[in-house]
Amino acid sequence: MSDLKNQKRIAAAVLDCGVHRVWLDPERESDIENAISRADIRELIEDGAIRATPVKGVSRGRARALTAKRSYGHCKGAGRRKGAAGARNPSKKVWIRKIRAIRRELRVLRDDGTIETRIYRMMYRKAAGGQFRSVAHMKAQLEQIEGRMN
Repeated sequence: MSDLKNQKRIAAAVLDCGVHRVWLDPERESDIENAISRADIRELIEDGAIRATPVKGVSRGRARALTAKRSYGHCKGAGRRKGAAGARNPSKKVWIRKIRAIRRELRVLRDDGTIETRIYRMMYRKAAGGQFRSVAHMKAQLEQIEGRMN
């Protein structure tokens, strides 16, 4: 094959792509060799003797497979972790999740008449003070309070 470096360079400029993406038809080598101007190169591009190969992408297949595994707990062991537990699951986010759940449950209990407004307010303030570990803990405390009242 003769030296078609210049033709390849001009074709890359015309096609607006990299030199390595330019494909030259080996059957039309003599025509390409005679093409010395941009106009000649444009004609060969129209004829199909020169073209740009498609851009190669990076497949997401492996990434999707890994994400799917992680969704059910695989590939998340101690060796994969960087950062303390508080960095991966910040204490503020834990608190927000917990307090919202407790307040939601308190509202439900008040609205369906299980607890009266006075007890609701007292439990709400206690929840804000961080007295309950969870909704279950709050309900256990509520049963104790109601047991003492009866």
